[in-house]
Amino acid sequence: MNPKINAAIAQVSAIILGKDPQVRLALACVLSRGHLLIEDLPGVGKTLLAHVLAATLGLRFNRIQFTSDLLPADILGSAVYERESAEFHFHPGPIFAQVILADEINRATPKSQSALLEAMEEHQVTIEGETRRLPDPFFVIATQNPSYQIGTFPLPESQLDRFLMRIELGYPAPDAERQLLAGRNRREMLADIIPVMAPDELRQLQRQIHEVHIADALLDYVQALLTFSREAPYYLSGLSPRAGVALVTAARALALIAGRDHVIPEDVQHVLPHVAAHRLQPSSESRLRSAAEIVAPFREVAIP
Repeated sequence: MNPKINAAIAQVSAIILGKDPQVRLALACVLSRGHLLIEDLPGVGKTLLAHVLAATLGLRFNRIQFTSDLLPADILGSAVYERESAEFHFHPGPIFAQVILADEINRATPKSQSALLEAMEEHQVTIEGETRRLPDPFFVIATQNPSYQIGTFPLPESQLDRFLMRIELGYPAPDAERQLLAGRNRREMLADIIPVMAPDELRQLQRQIHEVHIADALLDYVQALLTFSREAPYYLSGLSPRAGVALVTAARALALIAGRDHVIPEDVQHVLPHVAAHRLQPSSESRLRSAAEIVAPFREVAIP
């Protein structure tokens, strides 16, 4: 394993206790230049994970609290008339950072949610006819409360498809929870975090993703998964080509994190629920609900 990656995982896992698989998936998203959606109950560490990950990677961080009265200009920024110069000057919004925490994204209206679409896809924003580039690297971590909670707006399919992965943190294991209860406040520990890499080193790791080999047989497997999702009766519509690229890229990132220069079938299978489940809408006849249930029918696809 790359020592920088190993140090990043160790530092984040020292604060986010008992969630090593989720930490590795979050880091895989960063290495893949993708975006991460964390869906879970309040109080399980979603926001803290975003803070710790940004601090560990030495990236500039902004938090945007999504509420029902949030406007697109509150995210992107706006041009303000200044009397002294008699000109309009652009004041950038919080989107101009390397890591954006879109906290409780589904509490904002669809109009405000859509302000992130261009930023997440193109790494730029267009405001009043002018296009402005966002920092590199650029990474969105969005937290989402369960849809049954009061005051939430469902994310549209176009928004969900922008997220490379969706993960859940869940309640901690008893041993980890005991450490939380007996130890220091996790947020106080943020002050002790030392970045383990510079942005240039992170960009170099992101470029290495494409050097990880994936065999033709595994590409056949990914295509078979995509075809299955489009033809199976369990889903209203299948996975898009973008989802297929995301699946391959995430598997490569997981292989790099594990210290391998090639992808194995287990890499694809491990990231599949997190890459595919939020992109698939079960058909009306289907009883599939959780991420594991939604991707369970994919077992019918032969593994190379």
